[in-house]
Amino acid sequence: MENKNKKIRIIFAGTPDFAVPYFNALIGDADFEIAGVITQPDKPSGRKQELTPSPVKLAAKAEDIKIFQPEKLKDNQEIIAEIKKLNTDLLVVVAYGLIIPKSILDLFPRGAINVHPSLLPKYRGASPIQSAILNGEKTTGISIMLMDEKMDHGSLLARREAPLAGEETNESLHYQLAKLGAPLLIETIKKYLVGEITPREQNHAEATFCKTITKEDAQINWQSSAQEIKQKIYAFYPWPATWTTWNGKRIKIFPPVQVISDESDIKVGEIFLSASQLAIKTGSGALIINKLQLEGKKEVSSQEFARGYSEIVGAVLK
Repeated sequence: MENKNKKIRIIFAGTPDFAVPYFNALIGDADFEIAGVITQPDKPSGRKQELTPSPVKLAAKAEDIKIFQPEKLKDNQEIIAEIKKLNTDLLVVVAYGLIIPKSILDLFPRGAINVHPSLLPKYRGASPIQSAILNGEKTTGISIMLMDEKMDHGSLLARREAPLAGEETNESLHYQLAKLGAPLLIETIKKYLVGEITPREQNHAEATFCKTITKEDAQINWQSSAQEIKQKIYAFYPWPATWTTWNGKRIKIFPPVQVISDESDIKVGEIFLSASQLAIKTGSGALIINKLQLEGKKEVSSQEFARGYSEIVGAVLK
């Protein structure tokens, strides 16, 4: 760093679990000081819909760092005034959840750096990890970029690839990429600030985009192939969890699942037994199910489900 006696003062903007390892990496490095944290407002969670702080808020509270939770950033003069008071150098953004306007980006003399869990310009947007699994990608990774006012559009500072085995869930890949990306963030910031990295513009013509995932996106279409359905089950675990319907109730299906070939002439969506486990015919092949959960009930193994609801064998799921 340019002056070993002067720490780089940072505001960190992030919200979910994915952002916490990056926050901790910055906290644990003597060259940085996190002067404030911007995170999403507390949100209702669980069956009782109790207001719950974000994981980043909890991490910041544990370090006694000033926390801001604005409902919006655009035209928010209050948050602009608060940021100015902190006299910071750099903004670091990891999965914050809102577009940060130019009026805020311009407050940081050393710029704003964003971490994005894809190999940009691929999968700009809200669900890059789910999208990589959903589409059966063989490789994904972490991109670190300078921010501008457009979503995931800024010039690249660093990228690091991560091979995919095809058994990753949204949850496990989050942790894998955070473990990969946190040290990369520290390394990249330090090199950038001393001029060892030249920002490289993305190839915007190659950009692809991914949307915010909803619960309705997680409904299974049994006409799809077994492999496509498996990818959906893994991409949407643990949230929103893929689901289908039986007797007017939802059944959630969880990983792991196994793809098998099936040449039988039973109906698509029909349930049969394979070595005492439930299996489901798809548009191409079949899936052996390990864990599932009937609406209003607890998660159980497919063997236990078959014992409790023997009438499901032969049923056709919708």
